[in-house]
Amino acid sequence: MERAEKGFQRSVWAAPLIKSGAREVVEEVFARIDVRLSGTRPWDIRVHNPYFYNRVLAGGSLALGESYMDGWWDCRALDQFFDRLLSAGLDRRVGKNWHVLWHVAKAKIINQQRKSNAGVIGKRHYDLGNRLFRQMLDRRMNYSCAHWDRAQTLDEAQENKLKLICRKIGLQPGMTLLDIGCGWGGFAKWAAQKYQARVLGLTVSREQAEYARRDCRDLDVTIERKDYRELSGQFDRIVSIGMMEHVGVKNYRAYLQVLRRCLKAGGLCLVQTIGGNTSVSTTDPWIDRYIFPNSMLPSARQIAAASERLLVLEDWHSFGPDYDKTLMAWHRNFTRNWDSLKAFYDERFYRMWTYYLLSCAGSFRSRRNQLWQIVFSKEGLRGGYHYDRTP
Repeated sequence: MERAEKGFQRSVWAAPLIKSGAREVVEEVFARIDVRLSGTRPWDIRVHNPYFYNRVLAGGSLALGESYMDGWWDCRALDQFFDRLLSAGLDRRVGKNWHVLWHVAKAKIINQQRKSNAGVIGKRHYDLGNRLFRQMLDRRMNYSCAHWDRAQTLDEAQENKLKLICRKIGLQPGMTLLDIGCGWGGFAKWAAQKYQARVLGLTVSREQAEYARRDCRDLDVTIERKDYRELSGQFDRIVSIGMMEHVGVKNYRAYLQVLRRCLKAGGLCLVQTIGGNTSVSTTDPWIDRYIFPNSMLPSARQIAAASERLLVLEDWHSFGPDYDKTLMAWHRNFTRNWDSLKAFYDERFYRMWTYYLLSCAGSFRSRRNQLWQIVFSKEGLRGGYHYDRTP
């Protein structure tokens, strides 16, 4: 207790000397972002376990998430709570605890996204069960940011995204298309059905591969379960949707080298990724432990540096607020369908998944996280890059 308070006093925001206990410290901190303990507004929190205050002061963001999973506190609108917390930069102004320091040190020493670790994310996240994702996602099983321009439903917004990507890469009938990180095959199926493209989709997830093969069985779509570093051959077009977040800063250059090697002359490649405003080598400890192991968000500087002398950047489109809407739609689906899921997942999982979806929604709402679609060519397009912007 005493150590936690002293560490807090040294690290937080040049505040006046704190003379109160742990509860008062947390209460004072939250008051600065207009969050009340036992308040009645949607973003206020209600604490059920008095040890919550010590736990959070000592354990930071990991303890905040774990204590929520354990039922130590509640909030009616976690998305609004995290919007306030992240908009104020509260997470940056609190000193680093040992979990964060170990995370940073490990990232500097170890390539956590090396080829031998490629299957970890599949086993621990994407193989949680197709039942879960069918109940949460749109009807085409797209697990990435939708594009909500003029869309009223999640299905419409995801279809918008698929159409937009095809326009951006200039997909034409009969083209060969590589989909790195194909998920459950939503984009591969769309490209094959609508454009008669010949598609190779890659995933490291067993559940995704089995589902995508069944769903695309009557189309010119091949689904392979392998790491991107094992790729060979060349393609007219390449897409990588929601994959770069799993590549890791030590591998960005190698990842883009694969894109260059596999892209035909005159071809186009589109990368859709969540991005961060600053360059980092780690992710949030709670996200790493419970949701996306070994993940991290690339920055614009890291992407640009990794692509230098490999690919020509033709277009960069940012629409991060659309991910807020997407995550809120996923959360509505998840909670609406929980009765059909709870026989397979326990209450702690429900709280964990709720925390994941709503905290991420808050991160995009606060503009802490971004969503980018980046178009690359191999040598640069003579006359410039253009695409049909008609919705």
